[in-house]
Amino acid sequence: MKILVPVKRVVDYNVKVRVKSDQTGVDIDNVKMSMNPFDEIAVEEATRLKEKGAATEVIAVSAGVQQSQETLRTAMAIGADRGILIQTDAVLQPLAVAKLLKAVVDKEQPQMVILGKQAIDDDANQTGQMLAALLDWPQATYASKVEVEDGRVRVTREVDGGLETLVLKLPAIVTTDLRLNEPRYVTLPNIMKAKKKQLDTVTPQDLGVDPSPRLKTLKVSAPPVRKAGIKVPDAATLVDKLKNEAKVV
Repeated sequence: MKILVPVKRVVDYNVKVRVKSDQTGVDIDNVKMSMNPFDEIAVEEATRLKEKGAATEVIAVSAGVQQSQETLRTAMAIGADRGILIQTDAVLQPLAVAKLLKAVVDKEQPQMVILGKQAIDDDANQTGQMLAALLDWPQATYASKVEVEDGRVRVTREVDGGLETLVLKLPAIVTTDLRLNEPRYVTLPNIMKAKKKQLDTVTPQDLGVDPSPRLKTLKVSAPPVRKAGIKVPDAATLVDKLKNEAKVV
């Protein structure tokens, strides 16, 4: 079984995001970038499936600027066998990414696509669902457990009422949640091995996809600064302030 794992280059989750002075977007100049954490979980899960013998090849794919090669190298250091970069400087929105991934799926013919449920930069949570619709494949989102057996994938997912188990016939789309696994630490020897693994570069034009954005961002602004809190000596004072100053009780 061949598994395709889309990964995205985003601002590192430890970095405090800054908005550009002209409010056109987020400032990423001289900012540490890394793999989207949910996608890292997806790469780890695909690697574990390969180690169990359920998969024969894991392919990492990323769409974006040339520097996304670093993200693909990280995926290959975790365990992906090769990488595909869809290189473009265009601002990619979920639908464009889904169309690009569909083109790659049509070419590579994987039996499963595992990707993060959302990216931490736009929090759109749309690409996996859109890709499933374009391919007309079954999908299971927010996976907390994945098992492959007899041409099917059993996915346990967290819902409001507890846990839900879905059994999908392959090929299928699976999006990962935080509790699916804990990605392994990438060692130096694996980083060096990743540099020798195959990494192919294509463009949206090669895939016959127009990545032009369909939505226009009017303005990006930082959240308002919260006022500092105060300490009160006792519960009675707290109740008085809530009642007379905040007027919430």
